[in-house]
Amino acid sequence: MYLVTGEEMKLIDEKAINDYGIPGVVLMENAGLAVVDVIKGHFSGGLAQKRVLVFAGKGNNGGDGFVVARHLFNAGCDVKIFLLCKPEELKGDALTNWNIIRKMNIRYQLILTERDLNVVKVGLMYTELVVDGIFGTGFKGKAQGITGKLIDLVNEAGKPVVAIDLPSGLEADTGRVHGPCIKADYTVTMGLPKICLVLEPGARYVGKLLTADISFPRGLFKKYQFNRYLLDQELCRTFLPMRSIDSHKGSYGHVMVIGGSPGMTGAVTLAAWASVRSGAGLVTAMVPEGLNHIIETKLTEAMSIPLPETGEGTLSLSALEPIRKSVANKVAVLGPGLSRQKETQEIVRAFAGELPCPTVFDADALFALAHDEDSIGKIRESKYQVVFTPHPGEMARLMGKTTEEIQKSRVDYALEGAQKWHAVVVLKGAKTLVATPEGKLYVNPTGNPGMATGGSGDVLAGMIGAFLAQGIKAEQAAALAAYVHGRAGDLAIRRISQTGLAAGDLIEYVPDVFLELEG
Repeated sequence: MYLVTGEEMKLIDEKAINDYGIPGVVLMENAGLAVVDVIKGHFSGGLAQKRVLVFAGKGNNGGDGFVVARHLFNAGCDVKIFLLCKPEELKGDALTNWNIIRKMNIRYQLILTERDLNVVKVGLMYTELVVDGIFGTGFKGKAQGITGKLIDLVNEAGKPVVAIDLPSGLEADTGRVHGPCIKADYTVTMGLPKICLVLEPGARYVGKLLTADISFPRGLFKKYQFNRYLLDQELCRTFLPMRSIDSHKGSYGHVMVIGGSPGMTGAVTLAAWASVRSGAGLVTAMVPEGLNHIIETKLTEAMSIPLPETGEGTLSLSALEPIRKSVANKVAVLGPGLSRQKETQEIVRAFAGELPCPTVFDADALFALAHDEDSIGKIRESKYQVVFTPHPGEMARLMGKTTEEIQKSRVDYALEGAQKWHAVVVLKGAKTLVATPEGKLYVNPTGNPGMATGGSGDVLAGMIGAFLAQGIKAEQAAALAAYVHGRAGDLAIRRISQTGLAAGDLIEYVPDVFLELEG
C-alpha cells in the first residue's frame, strides 16, 4: 500500500476535482460517511441517544466533521459541535456544510477564548465519544494557545476519540509531535494512509488505523510514482516467489553466515537457523576453528566450515582467502558475533574492498565500515547487491551523528545512507525502515517491544540472506524479511508474551507467517 505526504494527498484531491470533475463536496460527504461507519461500529447497539461531541477547525477536516455531525443527528444522536473559529472564517466545501448544519439547527458552541474551555470541560464529562476534526494534513509545528489546551482536555477526559484523517497535532509529513496531540482510538484516513500515521512517534497517537475509500478514481493513484510503501500481507505476497514443482535445494541458493567469536556463537547460530527457516536451499556457518564444534552441536540443518583464528579465538586475516573461495556464487551474511578485534575487522574491510558476492553487512561488520570511506567506496562500485542492517546506534556511527539525531529523522537518514552507500539500508527499530539508493522507502508496521532482545537482529540478517539467495531483489528481500520478522514476533507473543519473548522464538513462528502469505 502506498504512503503519502500531506502535499501528495493535496495533489490527489486537486486532480480528482479538476481532472475528473468530482466535486469537492462529494469527497467531503464520502469522508464524513466513512467516519460515521466507524462510529456505528463502535456503538454496536445503535446510534440513537448516543452523546457525541464534534470538534471542528476552519479547514476541510472541520467540514468533514460537519458531515459527521449531520448524519449522526439524523440517526438520533445527541450531537454538539465545538467550532474553533468564527463562522465567517469558513470557506468552500466546509462553509457549504456549515450552512446545512445551521439550517438543521444542530447545536454548536464557538470555542474562541480560554473561558470557553469551561464549556468543553462540562461537555467532555457527559459525552460518550469525541470526533476530532480540528487540524488536517497541512498542520505543522505545535498546537498552541486555546487549541493546545483543548487537545489536552480531550486527552485527559479519557473518552473514545475518532480522528478524521489524522490526530490533530501530528505533522503529516514527518510523524513528529511537537506539542499537544489528540490520542485517538480510531483514525479514519482518507484515500491513502499518510506517512505520519505509521512512523513513530506519530503512530502511537493513531489507535486503530482505517483507510477509507472516498471515491478517488483508481487510475489516479497509478498516474503518480509514489516512492513510499506500507508493508502489508498483500504487498509482501508479491515478493515471495512460487516454488516450482521440479525444484531442488540448489534452486534456492546457498547462504554463508560469517562470524562468531568466543561467547558469541549464538549470533551465528540464530542467523543460520533463520536462513534455513526462511527457505534457503543450503546454509553454511563459517566460524573460527575453535568454535566449530560448538556450531556443529547447535546446528543440525546447516553446515559449518572452520576457519583460521587469532590468538583471541576470532577470525584471523588468513581466513580471508578461504572465505573468498567459499562465497563465490553464493550470498554472504557478514558480521553476526564477529567481534571488534582489530585483525578480524580488517577481514571485513578487505572483503568489502573486492566484494565477491551479494552481501548482508550486519552488526560488527558495520562497525568495521564506519568512517572507512575507502571500503564504502568499493561497495558503491560493486556489481553485487548489498544490504546494511544497522540499529540506530550503528546508523549513528556510520553517519557520524548521535543516536538521538538518527531517531528524530529516521526517514531522512535511512534514505541518505542508502544513496550514499549505494546499498539497501534496513534501519531497525520500532517501525523498521527499508530504504533504497533510488529513494524508495518501505515502512514495516509489524513487530512489538518484546522483540527488543539480543539476537533479534541476527535473525533478521539471516532472513534477508535467505531471500537474496532465492533470487529476490535486495530491496524486496529486505522489505519481506522486515515484515516476516515482525509478524513472527506478533504471532509469538500471543503465547509467549512480550516479556518472555526470545530471539529464537521468532524463528519458530516464521513458518506460520509463510502460511499466511502462501495461503
